[in-house]
Amino acid sequence: MGLALLIVYLKTKFLRTNDERYNTSAKFWARIFGINFAVGVVTGIPREFQFGTNWAEFSKSAGGVIGQTLAMEGVFSFFLESSFLGLFLFGEKKLGRIGHWWAAFLVWLGSWLSGYLIVATDTWMQHPPRYTLGPHGEIQLSSFWQLLVNSWSVWQYAHTMLGAVQTGCFVMAAIGAFYLLTNRHEVYGRIFVKGGVLVGMVAALLQLFPTGDTQGKLISQHQPITLAAMEGVFHTQTGAPLAILGQPDVQKRKLDNPVEFPKMLSFLTYRNWSADIRGLDAFPEEDWPDMIPLLYYCYHVMVGLGTIFIAVMVLSALLCSALLWRGKLYAFRPMLWLLMLCVPLPYIANTAGWMTAELGRQPWLIYGLMRTAMASRHA
Repeated sequence: MGLALLIVYLKTKFLRTNDERYNTSAKFWARIFGINFAVGVVTGIPREFQFGTNWAEFSKSAGGVIGQTLAMEGVFSFFLESSFLGLFLFGEKKLGRIGHWWAAFLVWLGSWLSGYLIVATDTWMQHPPRYTLGPHGEIQLSSFWQLLVNSWSVWQYAHTMLGAVQTGCFVMAAIGAFYLLTNRHEVYGRIFVKGGVLVGMVAALLQLFPTGDTQGKLISQHQPITLAAMEGVFHTQTGAPLAILGQPDVQKRKLDNPVEFPKMLSFLTYRNWSADIRGLDAFPEEDWPDMIPLLYYCYHVMVGLGTIFIAVMVLSALLCSALLWRGKLYAFRPMLWLLMLCVPLPYIANTAGWMTAELGRQPWLIYGLMRTAMASRHA
């Protein structure tokens, strides 16, 4: 999904500059996008069947809700994306310059619409709005638009897609850095590094604020027990510190070897240095997330890597500005090595982020409505 945006960026540069190198770059990355798309189709189809084979009770109870967004994802966004991807890859001569740009734009639109509908399904499970229970216990929506457009889905979608954009930017910049370090395809290496760094810097900053900040506030409002587990807060505190390192000991109800910023968690959550942060002791133990240590570590890996991404992209952008006028932008090897070695980190961060979201919701599959243990029973 991040690559789709970058392909549109490259095609737009081609239209504005008439530089064929941008067009060649867009077609190169479209092939990579096509491979990822094919893998997504092959792995995604079996997952549809898992709703019935592995989560029968969940499908029986919530199928009328999640079936709407997942069906829309297949009927609208998937076919939009796949149709115009084929036109983009094989129809440039027939479409012409403007038509080929529109094909790239519609591939981006289809992929991001697909992401929205999938995220909307997940966010309904995190924070189910406007529902009623039918005579047989089935969940029924009271408002279709609340399923599609609510504060949780909008902000989680933005946060998720910025993670995808950062992944695409790091991959593009890393390939460009590799070309420059090995003296291969240097013209394209410059295009990839510059585009990846500039777009990636914007995405990394937006990932922190406002999307990450707002997502944290939503968790504190609607899933305070998740916040306590993520941050390793076992006891309710006034002016709670922010732990950046530590090992949660669930049996002893404490965080071992913590490295903390005093009162920072209260300030970041409520903009009040003396605000109360409810700890795990404020909630029944049967409602605690099942794997608190794993949740804690996943969350801190995500946040830690996100901080590194901001540092790397901002530093790279500053070096771009400082070295451009001397003609040494693309010969500064430490920056190129840094960009190339960072390429696996966004994949780890995205995985850790999704694990944080799903582990934090436990023991609920649909928060407050259906526990995970109930969802896998035979219908």
